[in-house]
Amino acid sequence: MHQEFLMGNQAIALGALAAGVRLVAGYPGTPSTEVLETVAKNRQENTYVEWSVNEKSAMEVGAGAAYTGARTMVTMKQVGLNVAADPLMSLEYIGVKGGMVILVADDPGPISSQTEQDTRHFARFSKLPCFDPSTVQEAYDMVQEAFEYSEKYGTPVFFRSTTRVSHGYASIQVKDVEEYKNVEPEGFVKDTKRWVIFPKLSYQAHINIEARNEELAKVFSQYKRNLLLPAEDDCKELKKGIATGGFNYTYVTEAMADLGQLRELKVSTPHPFPEQLAVEFLTGLEEVLCIEELDPVIERELIYIAGKYHLPVKILGKLSHHVKNSGENTRDSVLADIAAFMGRQLPEQGENGQAVPAPELPVRPPVLCAGCPHRASFYAVKKAMQGRKTIFCGDIGCYTMGNAMPLDMVDTCLCMGAGLGIAQGVGHIEPDTSCFAFVGDSTFFAAAIPGVVNAVYNQAEMTLVVLDNSTTAMTGHQPHPGTGHTMMGEVVAKVNIGAVLQGIGVTAVETVNPLDLDKSIEVVRKMAGMPGVKAIIFKYPCIAITKPEGKMAVDIDKCVGCRKCIREIGCPGLIIRDGQVTIDESLCTGCGLCSQICPFEAIGGC
Repeated sequence: MHQEFLMGNQAIALGALAAGVRLVAGYPGTPSTEVLETVAKNRQENTYVEWSVNEKSAMEVGAGAAYTGARTMVTMKQVGLNVAADPLMSLEYIGVKGGMVILVADDPGPISSQTEQDTRHFARFSKLPCFDPSTVQEAYDMVQEAFEYSEKYGTPVFFRSTTRVSHGYASIQVKDVEEYKNVEPEGFVKDTKRWVIFPKLSYQAHINIEARNEELAKVFSQYKRNLLLPAEDDCKELKKGIATGGFNYTYVTEAMADLGQLRELKVSTPHPFPEQLAVEFLTGLEEVLCIEELDPVIERELIYIAGKYHLPVKILGKLSHHVKNSGENTRDSVLADIAAFMGRQLPEQGENGQAVPAPELPVRPPVLCAGCPHRASFYAVKKAMQGRKTIFCGDIGCYTMGNAMPLDMVDTCLCMGAGLGIAQGVGHIEPDTSCFAFVGDSTFFAAAIPGVVNAVYNQAEMTLVVLDNSTTAMTGHQPHPGTGHTMMGEVVAKVNIGAVLQGIGVTAVETVNPLDLDKSIEVVRKMAGMPGVKAIIFKYPCIAITKPEGKMAVDIDKCVGCRKCIREIGCPGLIIRDGQVTIDESLCTGCGLCSQICPFEAIGGC
């Protein structure tokens, strides 16, 4: 054993390697991305790693490996689990031979997601065991235990982290490489009665699953990471208690240090819920406050258990409005909630009872990077379609920020790949509307292809715009099928987006450099005027993975101060200094878009 200072996601990855994981597949998405990246960086010779094209593919790849007896892990964020739900729901009935851990990172806030989706619900829905770590050290240790439970019970298990665990850092104890497990897979053994999901198999499997989860509720009541605190018998006279789990346990621990002792229940396995332990906790209590993020999962379970066992205890939390029902908890908010529950005044409050105000932070709205080719792509479409009735359907990625002023080029955004379907739906009802769907290159492979096929098959009128910057930019520049290399560093043939589009029936496909503004506007006008499904591929690499081409500068003798460059494209590299439009050299990449917009030719290369 030795000590390392690790991010939570790194700890999970190293824990999986220590458990003898043989295959890791996933799709990038904050706050989960670093798990797979860390495995790739530290993998053993016999460990295979891939960025799959989407979460569904990753789940199926992981299942196949687990069928052989190999330990596998699949990684994603909470909304990615929706994409993987189809194989997941059947996989539970089939089961696995090797341990299979499904790492899902939830995002309270949300900080970087469309939703505040709670994976604990998905665990209950899919009838899968779920592990919920509270610290970086626990995440490292618990993921190894999760593999053991998965193998013992022949089922995939959820490992549900949250942003503060995934991205928090701590010095923890980790195993030396020599201590890693080496679980040699037996190999796939043909058995149609086990691996082929016929109705009879599913019926019997359902019976077995329900029995297994009843057993696990008892087993998890003895699980060392589900805790009753304090353990001493002399605390039985306490009449109030706190129930919590995950990262919120650390907030509760801090609050108790300031406010005094209550009985505590720490839930590390929200499903199956440790029922017997919960009964022991609730017995003798009059009131319980549930501290948790996202949804009232612990609260609902305790209400059910109190009713089942006729325990005269009041369960408070999100449902009773004693805890806020959305957003992240903080140390201060938890302290305030518990203090109110105990009828105490907050230690840091003054005599007037007013909380100490937080310092004001500067407003920094999200914006496309200086030199981002997506800005030029949006601007070209905007200029080309000026004066026409249009709808611009966006997608998930950096380009979602195209909704910001002054571009204002994202009218809808739902989920990955949805822009294509939405554009088609609008077009069928409003045939006089020119419908555009914007999608990135990584998202094209992940989720857009079925939408294009649907458009071609159903004779939609729409223009697909693929923003191809040759990387998965928003999540940290991971490779995808169009980049020509894999996560394991292998050089492979690039999957050509234009060829894919033509292969599925899009006959009008053009590729253009978005930084050639006049040409881009010309292409958009031409394609928009054509019938049926058309596709424009704006192709230019992300500025974060390329060297700047130079710098632009403003000729103050030619600049008349019209500020058209600032008003129309919103590049953060264009600033006002001493009343004069100028270019921030630290941000400028030399893309030249501003020079093409300036009506007085006052901007040029330097």
